Amino acid sequence: MSTVAEAALERNARAPTVLDLRGISDVTDFFVILTGDSDTHTRAICENILDRSREAGYRPEGVEGLREGRWVLVDFVGLVVHVFLGEVRDFYRLEGLWGDAPSYEFK
Repeated sequence: MSTVAEAALERNARAPTVLDLRGISDVTDFFVILTGDSDTHTRAICENILDRSREAGYRPEGVEGLREGRWVLVDFVGLVVHVFLGEVRDFYRLEGLWGDAPSYEFK
């Protein structure tokens, strides 16, 4: 998770939040939720996360939405990264959907 956090912050991701889903979800252990200022910014955040993760030896199982850049999902199985445009994050409100999950901001 530290590789993802560092890579996101290197590209100035906004409102970085981790949801701890252990014991709540069978799909993954953690969500990392980030916001970009534009579709170009969300793609830059994701591309840096992918580059830095590969350098550290981690390969995602899947990446979706990178071309559009409105909501990009990077699936590392135990960790799923969501990078949203602000209005898309506000609309889907993942933090609210998983309101019983402990959440942490990182800087």
